[in-house]
Amino acid sequence: MEKNIIYNEDCIITMDKIPKGFIDIVITSPPYNTSRIRESDMYNKRYDSYQDFKTDQDYIDWTIDIFNGYDKILRKDGCVLYNLSYSSENTYLIWLVVADIIKRTNFTTSDCIVWKKSNAIPNNRSSNKLTRIVEYIFVFVRKGELKTFDSNKKVVSIIGKTGQFNYENVFNFIETKNNDGANELNKATFSVSLVRGLINMFTKPNSLIYDSFMGTGTTAVACLIEKMNYIGSEISESQYMYAKKRIEEHKKQFVIPF
Repeated sequence: MEKNIIYNEDCIITMDKIPKGFIDIVITSPPYNTSRIRESDMYNKRYDSYQDFKTDQDYIDWTIDIFNGYDKILRKDGCVLYNLSYSSENTYLIWLVVADIIKRTNFTTSDCIVWKKSNAIPNNRSSNKLTRIVEYIFVFVRKGELKTFDSNKKVVSIIGKTGQFNYENVFNFIETKNNDGANELNKATFSVSLVRGLINMFTKPNSLIYDSFMGTGTTAVACLIEKMNYIGSEISESQYMYAKKRIEEHKKQFVIPF
């Protein structure tokens, strides 16, 4: 299958095409299903085409289908880095989603990385809800690979008698900016600096990274900078075209290994 390409289609269709065990790591940020439904505008404006207001159960079932796809395409000891958050209106769905992934798929959580953004989303109208300045990246691994999945932690010392390794501290915390600038096609993008941080935590040189919700091309741009390969899916034609243009602009700035 061709690498370094974005497919303008539903990620389920793309994953059906990807050979078994072909992907080294998944880095993605799905729609959170947290948009308000307005009578005057049933199509939310967070994304230009996707409807971000499924029922809770439909959203959970949709997520399970996606993770079953990851199970097929992900190589042994790979992992899924899955960015999720919650809204002030729906504070619980994120936790139901994580619980059902663990109950209904071959995956479990290894870690939860806290992403502190440079700007907060204020809840100025709430007398008791806190101002949300962090989101979460859940590290999902297959249940049978919890002790063997790959990361980039380096050995800092070896215990003489036992030969046991002591590893460096890699903290489950990243502080980066929210996004790479305003975009009318997608108001919920993440940042290249965030993806680069995740790549440096978990990804080996020349790895193949899959983003099932490529959006405006953030993961692909991070891969160009870090000299990684990528495959992406994006259902929105306008975001797909935007991402292609953005990638071509960045290719002119960096030495590309492919």
